Amino acid sequence: MKIDSELLASLNTYLVKMGLPVEQSKTEKLVGFVQLMDKWNKAYNLTSVRDPKEMLIRHILDSVVVAPQITGKHYIDVGTGPGLPGIPLAIMLPDTKFVLLDSLGKRIRFIKQVVHELGLTNVQAVQSRVEEFHQHVPYDGVLSRAFASIKDMLHWCQHLVDSQGTFLALKGQFPAEELDEIPANFKVCEVVKLEVPGLDAQRHLVKIQKI
Repeated sequence: MKIDSELLASLNTYLVKMGLPVEQSKTEKLVGFVQLMDKWNKAYNLTSVRDPKEMLIRHILDSVVVAPQITGKHYIDVGTGPGLPGIPLAIMLPDTKFVLLDSLGKRIRFIKQVVHELGLTNVQAVQSRVEEFHQHVPYDGVLSRAFASIKDMLHWCQHLVDSQGTFLALKGQFPAEELDEIPANFKVCEVVKLEVPGLDAQRHLVKIQKI
């Protein structure tokens, strides 16, 4: 795949602004992911964002901004869609394993193609509804971006982590109402305000654990 040099230059500029400069092998894969999304979007309707330059901001930067908050070694990204934030995070953190879960077959087929073309060895794509998916060992964390309300995410995903695991919910504006609805057996550990250059909208990461 020929990597778009203009997108690559833009990404490098953004990453420096974010304090996340990374080696070229990773930035090339991130741009490659954008190009694959753009190519497959025409047939698979993976995202409403049609412009690759917009995808760079609204999908790539919006995902990798979470990378410094990922401290464990095994995560599950529920309702991953076309692989967000899982694929960008897997590229940024090659020593961390990610299971990408979605109920739609076309999205999982796309993710498997991305994994193959970009040579990602730390991603497993699974087609399943989250409440029907079970694993043998608890994950270090559950990632959720535009998947459900926090209350629903905790309800559907609580079997995926033990008391040591963390739920990481990527949200837009500060989700005050959603935080008020969190069940008593969970606690909010931290709400991190995220800065995404080029994005004219708020972003927050909510960290939650079982009590």
